[in-house]
Amino acid sequence: MLVLTRKTNEAITIGEDIEITILSIHGDQVKIGINAPKKIDIHRKEVFIAIKEENHEAVKTVSLDSLKNFIRKS
Repeated sequence: MLVLTRKTNEAITIGEDIEITILSIHGDQVKIGINAPKKIDIHRKEVFIAIKEENHEAVKTVSLDSLKNFIRKS
């Protein structure tokens, strides 16, 4: 893990396409802005985990027979 110290209005870049800017700091909360291409999904970690869990559950509910039927109809 890379650890950086930044002040308000300072930024970091990730690759050539992503820039993260510190917008404000109030107590223990930091407001950040993220500029990234639209093709990159950006989620809070708890939302990302919930999406992964939901996708995992959805895969478990699909039967092999229903998948075969879907492929035949396509």
